[in-house]
Amino acid sequence: MATATADLRSPAARAAVQPAPEAKGVLRPRPSAGTAVGTPQLSVVVVNFCQWRNTARLTRQLRRCEAVRRGAAEVVIVDNHSPRKRVAATLAGLSGVSVHLSGSNEGFARAVNRGTNLSRGEWVLLLNPDVSVPDGFLDDVLDAAQRWPAVDSRCGVVGFQLRNRDGSRQASAGRFPTLLRTAAGMLLPRSRRKCDHQALAGRAPVPWVTGGCLLVRRDCYEGLGGLDEGFFLYYEDVDFCLRARAAGWSIWYDPALQVKHHWPLHVREVPPPLRLVTRHALLTYSRKHWPRWQSRVLSGVVRAEAVARRHLARRRGDDSAEHWYGELGRLTGDLAAGRGDAVAGHVRRAADTLHGIAAAQDGRTQ
Repeated sequence: MATATADLRSPAARAAVQPAPEAKGVLRPRPSAGTAVGTPQLSVVVVNFCQWRNTARLTRQLRRCEAVRRGAAEVVIVDNHSPRKRVAATLAGLSGVSVHLSGSNEGFARAVNRGTNLSRGEWVLLLNPDVSVPDGFLDDVLDAAQRWPAVDSRCGVVGFQLRNRDGSRQASAGRFPTLLRTAAGMLLPRSRRKCDHQALAGRAPVPWVTGGCLLVRRDCYEGLGGLDEGFFLYYEDVDFCLRARAAGWSIWYDPALQVKHHWPLHVREVPPPLRLVTRHALLTYSRKHWPRWQSRVLSGVVRAEAVARRHLARRRGDDSAEHWYGELGRLTGDLAAGRGDAVAGHVRRAADTLHGIAAAQDGRTQ
């Protein structure tokens, strides 16, 4: 992956941040003060994209945990080519934290894989930047992780209870998508189209859990080769859990640990470029896991959606939306024909427009 070095002006920042000899763009962490554990048992991987303030706030919350202070947990931040901020160097100067800068936005799955490969813990916790965690959260996660082998020796993935900003429950797990469920989901509120609300009072096995707060065993992660980088954004968590189950790992939901997820997709506006990215993810999933005829049906539905939305955009005089729905229609054709380079081009062009959308949520968590 192409990377870029940081612009470090202050002597203190330059002393705290040294590029790794094997790769540029790595802001090296300082060792934890008073470290009692040689190798972290838990690694937190955070993928930042235009949300430096949210990432910094989350990092401060994580560092208040005893697990970080004694070196039992580390925080690995991978930035997906956001506009450079001085806070990157500040974060890299904190004990137990490392920051890795990318020279391009190559998607969430690839960034997670990079962060996980650079981490050292037996367990890896994926957290979105727009998540808030309570005091001592990592200590509780580490305690739970150490107990899981006794509960289930094949436990590979654990998801926790997500909460909305107002404290209400947020759907945190779900059933695997099928053509019928996907079609029926169009009649449901956006908050329930992909995930289900879990009425479970205690931990229980589930089909899959969301990647916004996902704990995965390194043996499981490495055995599966990490997240599938064919997914640029969305559905990589569903795909991973499906592959984990097929490989004999179990997936658990544990509502005993809770975090706030401030900006899930269903509470945000979905402009045409972002819709293209999400439709690409769903189509990629269907082509990988559904019968061929079902994937073709879904492709036809998405193509019809693109035509209808493009027509409406033209009637409104919305040239930008008309363009992107035209791109979505062409993407479905290129994907069906197996033109991988063309598909990647559609997704990359859409992703290049998402900076403002992501930045709109920055600093709006607590």
